[in-house]
Amino acid sequence: MDPEHVSVNGRKKPQRPQRTHREVADELRARIRSGALQPGQRMPTQAQLAAEFGVERPAVRQALRILQSEQLLTNVSKGAPATVAAGPGRAPTGPSVPPLPTTVGLAPRIAAAFEAEHVEIDAVCLTSISLTLALGEPLRRIHSGRLKPAKVDLRVLLPSRDIDLAFPVPVEGRDGDEDPVHERWLAQRNAQGQVLRHNLLALRATHGVDVHVSFRALPFTPPVKLYLLNGEEALFAYYTLARGKAQIDQEYLETYDAQ
Repeated sequence: MDPEHVSVNGRKKPQRPQRTHREVADELRARIRSGALQPGQRMPTQAQLAAEFGVERPAVRQALRILQSEQLLTNVSKGAPATVAAGPGRAPTGPSVPPLPTTVGLAPRIAAAFEAEHVEIDAVCLTSISLTLALGEPLRRIHSGRLKPAKVDLRVLLPSRDIDLAFPVPVEGRDGDEDPVHERWLAQRNAQGQVLRHNLLALRATHGVDVHVSFRALPFTPPVKLYLLNGEEALFAYYTLARGKAQIDQEYLETYDAQ
């Protein structure tokens, strides 16, 4: 019996579950946001943080890298302590922050997810354009040697090619079997899927990463974009519809489409 967890009356004390690296990052982020840690201030050493939070140093390093990806810390390395970033460059995060456009809010969270040894991304979306853009930064970091995940699993749910989409649709309605708006969406969906698959599977040959990419068809038009990162963090955004013009084969068509 471990004496460290035994009380004076001989009963075993309940052992608190060890914090995750994301919980450590959340606590440090709160300190930075509250001003307890000021811009330009040096952070405690990784050894001190590991002792304070009762975690191993790899968990501390992962937490610090998350905050670095959010531009809250600089000089994150195994050597000298990290430094709190200057105010203007910091990216807002947390539940109290107003919602951000997907192209702004998704990228830093995807980059943080790639700090894990086994990266898992599950997505539900209309075309996966935002996901392709968000993966750009972590892929650059892998190619530069700053990230080295052992395994990446990407699973994406997209609308089936055979359904009548709720959007995008022509304002005037469909004309028989001809539906250039649907064909344009399908071309975008397929092109983005090919780019995602190619860019991720290339990591097998170039960096030895075990990569698996799968796409499945939905029988409906998703009203939201949904991303589940490493089974721990969920992000979503509602599609908002607007009337506009789309150029298709040298012709401008009035459409209702997602923004």
